[in-house]
Amino acid sequence: MIPASWKRYQLSQLVNKALSLPKPIPFDFLVRGEILRTTLGEWCAEKGIGEEETLEIEYFESIMPPQRMSSLPHEDWVSSVSSRLSSHFLTASYDGQLRVFDYSQKLLRTVPLHDAPTTSLAIIPSDLAGFAENTHLIASASHDLTAHLTKLSLSDSSDLPSHQILASLHLHTAPLSSISANTSGKHLLTASWDGLIGLWDTLVPSSDEVPLEEPQGGERKKRRKLGDSENSKPKRKAPLNVLKSHTARVSRALFAPSGNQAYSTGFDSTIRTWDVENGVCLSTITASAKPFLDLALTPSGTSVLAASTDRTVSQYDIRAPESAATPSSATFMHSGTPSCIAVPASGSEHQFMTGAYDGVVRLWDLRSTKGAVTSFKVWEAKGGGKVLSLDWGNGVAVIGGEGGVEVWKANQGDRSVVSSN
Repeated sequence: MIPASWKRYQLSQLVNKALSLPKPIPFDFLVRGEILRTTLGEWCAEKGIGEEETLEIEYFESIMPPQRMSSLPHEDWVSSVSSRLSSHFLTASYDGQLRVFDYSQKLLRTVPLHDAPTTSLAIIPSDLAGFAENTHLIASASHDLTAHLTKLSLSDSSDLPSHQILASLHLHTAPLSSISANTSGKHLLTASWDGLIGLWDTLVPSSDEVPLEEPQGGERKKRRKLGDSENSKPKRKAPLNVLKSHTARVSRALFAPSGNQAYSTGFDSTIRTWDVENGVCLSTITASAKPFLDLALTPSGTSVLAASTDRTVSQYDIRAPESAATPSSATFMHSGTPSCIAVPASGSEHQFMTGAYDGVVRLWDLRSTKGAVTSFKVWEAKGGGKVLSLDWGNGVAVIGGEGGVEVWKANQGDRSVVSSN
């Protein structure tokens, strides 16, 4: 019924006419899990399919090619970025600093968080009782073996300090790789190279829960003379629980939407599901020789995406209760090692982005594993560089890495898919 010479444009016109849309919308088309790039006839010839055969074609709103908007220069590698604060970008760098920019690229705050590279930051969702307006709670993790809870003020008032480190989190004996908060903002997860995952609350204790190691001799006298008062020092927090099961460094740990469970992955080629309250590993997905670098939960909440050093991002179903050598349900191939995954804060149920060591950011559709919907290279003027961090929300993608930070316009629209024969 459809001419074999038709391409995406003619098919899009047909769908717009069939739906009687008041304003034309460009669509892309999926045929057996592959985005149509040629004519239907050429696709059938390539796959050895007769033109008389019935094909199921799915359509979805086209993704406009991302456009570079701005660059936020940094002198050191940027390991974590966030666009989750309205009208602001937050970056964490290997120089230990947190930086806050507004949408006009103006640097509003430079906050010294750690004495070693900061690896991860998270904005803690909370009503923050007792905090002034336009004040936020930020969690950060570092190579200095600690994580911090920091109060960050974006107010213009000179009467308020721009920041205050409220607490330091002490558990790990190796660099921390990630920190994440649950949806209520009441709990945190830290992941570390020591193979442990820490569960924490976000309350600031009235006194130290972990004793301070006593310095030696004259160092102690010097610290007493120069040290801050007890009230202004960050309180040393202890974890609520420690999740132990990984046999190598943990790359990422994150909460399920319910907050009762969590997922983690690491260099032991496993993805683990946890009962957070009891600290018990409920199930383990084992992949052969696939050290994992990052983990993200799909919008549906039924599967996870895991980036591996074998240059793939794999999708795994997390609903199976038993531990097993579980095959991936989909594999997305990369030309460089994928280092980070971003799922949009809202919008599409099927799209995600990846950043890789080849300096390319790719936008994918979960229904099409044969190739990315679109891709773009960052820091081309500087000769490229590894992508280390990525966030996608509010219609923009923020990319951090060797070249600093770039901001790209990237829409998240995705109309419901309808099948057509």
